[in-house]
Amino acid sequence: MKPIITPAAMSRTAPQALALSGSWTARGIGRLTSELDAFAAPAGEHWVIDASGIEALDTAGAWILQTLLRRLRDGAAGVELRQLRPEFIRLFDALAQEAAPGPAPVPSHPLSRLESLGHGTATLLAQGCALLAFIGECTFAFGGWLAHPTRIRWRPILYNIRSAGVDALPIVGLLSFLLGIVVAYQGAAQLRLYGANIFVVDLVALSMLREFAPLITAIIVAGRSGSAYAAQIGTMAVTEEIDAMRTIGIAPLDMLVLPKALALLITLPLLTLFADLFGVLGGMLMAHIQLDVGTAEFLARFVKTVSVTDLLIGIGKAPVFAVIIVTVGCFQGFQTKGGADSVGRQTTRSVVHSIFMVIVADALFSVAFSALDL
Repeated sequence: MKPIITPAAMSRTAPQALALSGSWTARGIGRLTSELDAFAAPAGEHWVIDASGIEALDTAGAWILQTLLRRLRDGAAGVELRQLRPEFIRLFDALAQEAAPGPAPVPSHPLSRLESLGHGTATLLAQGCALLAFIGECTFAFGGWLAHPTRIRWRPILYNIRSAGVDALPIVGLLSFLLGIVVAYQGAAQLRLYGANIFVVDLVALSMLREFAPLITAIIVAGRSGSAYAAQIGTMAVTEEIDAMRTIGIAPLDMLVLPKALALLITLPLLTLFADLFGVLGGMLMAHIQLDVGTAEFLARFVKTVSVTDLLIGIGKAPVFAVIIVTVGCFQGFQTKGGADSVGRQTTRSVVHSIFMVIVADALFSVAFSALDL
């Protein structure tokens, strides 16, 4: 039923009293505004406002009512609002709280070096604590998947396997092939001086399988898929889709994070193995061109040089790199606030931070393997 504004919506019944009635909603906001503009309040009076006649009230009507109260308070000795329905009081108070002026802005001044250092350190610690909390939430959600396997969302997992794995095969294969060529080419000049041409196999095989293939694959995936994770989740955060998911009872971590994590845990080791193959092929091609090492000689030396441990060391790094990429990318996406500029900023941070952490993890792996004599 269409709300009705009664003629007595804002009629003066006594020298110091107002009676409000009718439907104070958005449909009648034009009439309410015109009556408010036409109302002249004498200064110095004490006003009592009777709101018992208000039949309906929405945010527009509550805003008009607040405007009326502010106008009376500017020149009155006192203003008292009476008999407003309880359900209307909650809406009125909530709107008044949102419309309350915030604290006065603190005058800005250039920060000293010590202040800048302290501010940066506090920001870094806050980011670290937020990241640890995010990791804990993801671990708890993953435990829920293990306890209830029926909650696992296979369709998003398969989609992410295709987008992060299958679609990345061309760029991973090409760059690994070129990297194998570069490694063999750079070593060829030095090996030729000592007549140690055959040792190019050791150089290419061990460097690609243990270090270069897992590292270059992780960097490619961090720039390609990690940025996509941050941009997707950041855009959903800006458009309030994540809040909508929570409203309808869908856990964002179950839908947006865990499928990506499981998919990358599967695909990154396979991509690393694919990069191993193409890196060795590139080194084999350059060894044949530069050092006259034939394919049969290369493969015979390769079998003697490379052990299963060397292969597993490179592939074993991939799951750790996958967890880093997914965690950093999704975390930066959830940190997005504001608009499109924030999406771009968090996407850039996700790429930079994930690549940095992957390289740090690879360095720690090197130290650990050296200490274990692997």
